[in-house]
Amino acid sequence: MIRSFPPIVDENCRVLILGTMPSIKSLEKAEYYGHPQNHFWKLIYGLFNRTPDKEYSKRRAFLLEHHIALWDVLKCCDREGSSDSAIRNPVPNDIPGLLSDHPGIRAVFCDSVKAEELYNRFIRDKVLDYCIAYHRLPSPSPARVMKWQDKLEEWKIILKYL
Repeated sequence: MIRSFPPIVDENCRVLILGTMPSIKSLEKAEYYGHPQNHFWKLIYGLFNRTPDKEYSKRRAFLLEHHIALWDVLKCCDREGSSDSAIRNPVPNDIPGLLSDHPGIRAVFCDSVKAEELYNRFIRDKVLDYCIAYHRLPSPSPARVMKWQDKLEEWKIILKYL
């Protein structure tokens, strides 16, 4: 059984980005999107025409400075390797509780098809009363074949809610 990380969130957050479950590399580094080939941090910083900081603590602070919360749909699961398709026995995080505790969050973004599938399966019906906007973003994974600039253009929808 592997476990996700605690959320990166504070009282000023306006959007929540949800991944599925950290990769093996991310778990080893104890960092969200810790694999150097993943585009997540480049995309987040790209929204503000900035280059990602090298230090994880600064990247975490950057999210909060820009009112972006980050978590995973899943709290834990069984999985061989890092592929979302290998997820078994998924247990969701308490996203309704997070949204209740942080009423400034007005949009939720899933950053992959699998995150969206799990969000719809475990969470979506439980947060309908919050009237929160929802969008799926193209995956930041390099396995998602798409030009980086095209990914960034789709991720810019986040700016609408900040």
